[in-house]
Amino acid sequence: MKHNILLVIASVLSILFMTFHLTDDIVRGMEPGTLFDLIAVPILVVWLYGTLVLAERRSGYVIILLGSLLGLVVPVIHMKGAGVGGTLAKSGGAFFFIWTLIALGVTALFSVILSARALWEHLPRRTDVQDKQGARA
Repeated sequence: MKHNILLVIASVLSILFMTFHLTDDIVRGMEPGTLFDLIAVPILVVWLYGTLVLAERRSGYVIILLGSLLGLVVPVIHMKGAGVGGTLAKSGGAFFFIWTLIALGVTALFSVILSARALWEHLPRRTDVQDKQGARA
């Protein structure tokens, strides 16, 4: 399967898991559920635009990389310190909450790897630059 298709799928899944996670945070009272939480909407829209509309472009890869790094931070923030065990693990819906964190971490890290790889492949190589200069001469 083409790496680009894998990147689009992983990035869209990361966006989906981010929306699940934000919703669960609001339901559990970890987020207030105010207008401030709607700031996630334009961020996720830019991430989705970079994934679907700017696919196979350097700008799309950069947007996906930044969004995926943001998605990768979410599980780290929740699991540092006291973590997600204890009272949270015993509450209703804990399995879905923790599974979403892990799934988000997996898809976001996979997206980081694939987008970094794609950006690396789009870097101009020294031989490419020399060939262009030779063609001009």
